[in-house]
Amino acid sequence: MTDSPSNRFSDIEIAAVYRAIYERRDMRHFSDAAVSEEQLARLIDAAHHAPSVGFMQPWRFVRVTDHRLRVALHDIVETERRATAEALNERSDEFMKLKVQGILDCGEVLVAGLTEDRERHVFGRRTLPEMDLASVACAIQNLWLAARAEGLGMGWVSLFDVSAVQRLLHMPAQAKPVGILCIGHVDRFYDQPMLQVEGWAKRVPVTHCVNENFWPKGPAVSGLGSSVSGE
Repeated sequence: MTDSPSNRFSDIEIAAVYRAIYERRDMRHFSDAAVSEEQLARLIDAAHHAPSVGFMQPWRFVRVTDHRLRVALHDIVETERRATAEALNERSDEFMKLKVQGILDCGEVLVAGLTEDRERHVFGRRTLPEMDLASVACAIQNLWLAARAEGLGMGWVSLFDVSAVQRLLHMPAQAKPVGILCIGHVDRFYDQPMLQVEGWAKRVPVTHCVNENFWPKGPAVSGLGSSVSGE
């Protein structure tokens, strides 16, 4: 009896997958070099091959090439940045020193959103309707890891007023933007997540995230007490 062929990747391929995972960063600093059409097509295709609950594929991407739209998106994010700073109270000044976007600097801007017809999908969403958002997050992560493998940086900007972006991009009311993705060449990748370098938060130990059989007792530990995204 012959052994069945192994489904395992080679050691080199496995190392490459883990390298992309561990060296992925939420980038905010970009060079002015253009992203090639071929690279961008590969990234979007990688996103489109993400898993989705019920195979609903609820993601849509808007490529923003009009400079005026980029400026408008930048302004929407800036407005929310100031509102977030006010809500942070004692950490307001500290937050305002952080760079939270690279919309005007990066080679490409994509707005990732939920399609307007996703409500018709019941498979996998009857008790957990938010699985449409989880599916889009998987697509964004695919794109992110592919970008890192290609040597491109990506930043996921989530500081924006949803209705303002909907109006700007002429999105139907039922569609929902979930991320402004800044993609481009970078001089270097951060050695650690930017917010960790800046002392805003730190990665929670993996032992705090895994429990056996039952949910852990006590409140979850979240870095330095911050819930601001970006790493």
